[in-house]
Amino acid sequence: MRYDIELLARATGPLIRFAGEQTNDLPWRGDADPYHVWISEIMLQQTRIAAVIPYYERFLSAFPTVKALAEADDDHLMKMWEGLGYYSRARNLKKAAQIIVQDHGGVLPSDPSVLRQLPGIGAYTAGAIASISYGRAEPAVDGNVLRVVMRLLAEGDDVLKESTKREVADALRAVYPTGREATLLTEGLMLLGERICVSSGAVRCDDCPLRTLCRARVGQIVSLFPVRSQKKPRRIEERTVLLLRIGHTFAVRKRPKTGLLADLYEFPSLDGSLSAEQVTEHLRSLGADPTDIRPCGTARHVFSHVEWHMTGYEVTLTVPPSPTDLMFFTAEYIRDELAIPTAFRAFTEQLPYTAQL
Repeated sequence: MRYDIELLARATGPLIRFAGEQTNDLPWRGDADPYHVWISEIMLQQTRIAAVIPYYERFLSAFPTVKALAEADDDHLMKMWEGLGYYSRARNLKKAAQIIVQDHGGVLPSDPSVLRQLPGIGAYTAGAIASISYGRAEPAVDGNVLRVVMRLLAEGDDVLKESTKREVADALRAVYPTGREATLLTEGLMLLGERICVSSGAVRCDDCPLRTLCRARVGQIVSLFPVRSQKKPRRIEERTVLLLRIGHTFAVRKRPKTGLLADLYEFPSLDGSLSAEQVTEHLRSLGADPTDIRPCGTARHVFSHVEWHMTGYEVTLTVPPSPTDLMFFTAEYIRDELAIPTAFRAFTEQLPYTAQL
C-alpha cells in the first residue's frame, strides 16, 4: 500500500481521544441511531452545517421513522426539503427507505457493501452509518477527511480523483478499530476537518491533536495540501422568469421528471434575457392578454455545472396562455405548500401577502 500505514495507525489514538473530549453541539452528534446518521449525512452533502440544523429537526419531526419516510407524499417530502437544494437527495432517501422497509425490516443494514447498494448511499455515507451506528471498521472519506489525511502524510495526490478517495479509504480501513473506537475515530476525523484542519481561513495547527505527527505542519507546508485539479468553468445560462398573475393567483408549473430540479414546481421561464416588450409579444403569441408588466428584479443561482442569470417580470393577465401546463395558486399556497427551488427564492419573495392583494 502506497500510503504510510504506520503513521495513520499512530494518528488513530489521538483522534479517538479528541472526539471523546468534544461536546455534542449539533443535534446529530452523539446520536448513533442509524436512521438519524443517514439523514444528517445526506443533508450535509453540499450544504453548510449551520444551514442543515433546522431542516434536520423539521425533517425528523415530519418523518420520524424509516417507514414514515417510505410512505411520504412526494410533494410533502419536497416541501420538507425545500431550501436544501440537490433535490435528488430527497427522492433517493424515499426510494432507499422503501427498500429498507421491504427488504430489511425497516432497519438500515450494518454491512457497508449492502448500504452502498441503496439509492443515494455512496461509500462515504455507508462508512458513516457502518462505523458510527454499528462500530464497523469502515472509514467515511469525504473532503474533510481527505484534507486531514493529505496534510498528515504530506501527500500530493489529487483529492478530486475517485482513485485517490478509494486509496485513502483502503489505507484507513487497514488501521480502523471496531466498536466504540470506530465511532469515535470517524467522528474525530470529521470534527478535525470541520473545526481545526479547515480548508480556508486560519488553520488551527496549534490546537490539532495530530500536531506532532503531521508532516505538513512539521515541514511548514500546510498550505500546499490538499492538491486539487482545476475544475471546468460553469456554463452560464440566461433565463427570464415570469410571475404570471391572474387576480390573486400566480402561475407555476412542474419541471420534467428527469434532469435539473426534476419534478419540482417552478415559475414559468423563457430562455435568454428578454425585454418587457419581448415577453409581452411572446405571451400574446400564446393567446394571453398582458395588461401590465413590470420588472421584479434579477437573481443568480449557481449549480454544480451551470449558473443561471435570471431576469424577472411580474405580468398581469386576464386570460392565461394556451395551450399550457401552468397551474394558478394563491401566493400563500405557493409559499406554504409547494416546494419551490432555492434558485427561485428571489422571485418567491416578490409574491405579495394577503394584505397587499
